[in-house]
Amino acid sequence: MATPTFVADRYRLERRLGAGGMSTVFLALDTVLERRVAVKLLAEHLAEDEAFVARFRREALSAAKLQHPNVVQVFDSGKDVDSERHYIVMEYVEGPSCADLLRDQSQIAVDEAVRYVVDACHGLDYAHRAGVIHRDVKPGNLLVSTEADSVKLADFGIAKAAEQTRITQVGSVLGTAAYLSPEQARGEEAGPASDIYSLGVCTYQFLAGRLPHEYSSLTELALKQQNNEVDPIRAARPEVPEALDRAIRLALHVEPDHRYTSAVEMAKAVEAGARGEDTEATQRLAAYDDAATRAMPRTEYARRDPTMVAPVPARQRDPVPATTRPKKRNRAGRFLVALLLLVAGGAAAFAAVSALDGGIEAPNESDVSNQVRELKELIREYAE
Repeated sequence: MATPTFVADRYRLERRLGAGGMSTVFLALDTVLERRVAVKLLAEHLAEDEAFVARFRREALSAAKLQHPNVVQVFDSGKDVDSERHYIVMEYVEGPSCADLLRDQSQIAVDEAVRYVVDACHGLDYAHRAGVIHRDVKPGNLLVSTEADSVKLADFGIAKAAEQTRITQVGSVLGTAAYLSPEQARGEEAGPASDIYSLGVCTYQFLAGRLPHEYSSLTELALKQQNNEVDPIRAARPEVPEALDRAIRLALHVEPDHRYTSAVEMAKAVEAGARGEDTEATQRLAAYDDAATRAMPRTEYARRDPTMVAPVPARQRDPVPATTRPKKRNRAGRFLVALLLLVAGGAAAFAAVSALDGGIEAPNESDVSNQVRELKELIREYAE
């Protein structure tokens, strides 16, 4: 079916702003209020999924209740009678997304990155206090308004509406996996700490010019995210204050309870870090890591930092009791099983979806099969 010229006999579509597997976004004119808006039309095949449409409507209503300077406002939603296309009408933000900025330049200026992240934190904090979790914080959803000179978060709630569809499985695993928190990758319910982790990944990328965990396969990302320390940003960009570096990496802790308790707490830590100062929160969270480091066996401590030698209490010099091993393996095993299921879902759906809203190229089927095989081997290893 051809794209309609008018939606709901009110919104005149002018030009396409972007497209993906789930939707297409247009710049439009609201002929009633005579203002520019962004109209998102859902893909036609999604209209056949009644469960998705019901979730989509609920989340659109939830997002429409959010009114904050750092949140893209939702004005309207519904189904166009003539084209039978479901739509959302949103505030039009004139300016680039942070993904656009990263494509044009590998790194963002420190003061600009701090300002963008602090704005996003305030938007997230407002939404979290209203009981709304974003679930898909990534550079493409951080819009820099040239008029307001601030960042606005887009697409609140849309990820939840789609989380049970095959399309989301493809997008989450093969598209924006790097921005998902470890608990989301395990298939657990996302919370405020999940959004904080995702924003931490964005911030790290803004400053370091790369992701916290570089990966060539889902298996590699899963293991690095679960087991590897995040390299200091200062290793790639020495001018970043040490306190700011620390404040950002604390948002990337694998355990949700060891991240900031709120997005506004993260905002304060980032602002203070830019001035070279720590906050009570960064001191508290750093203490968690210090305690964990002191509890490590010597070989593990040396792996983290070969130049340092940690005193090991006598009770930890003995081999770790066998009864403590299964717990760690079982947790990692469950983590890998969750990823295996997600990748399997992606393999089943990749032929129907070439890309998501982020413009990600569809994977090669043999690549997906190889990654599934790798995960199976790792799960078997952990089960032994």
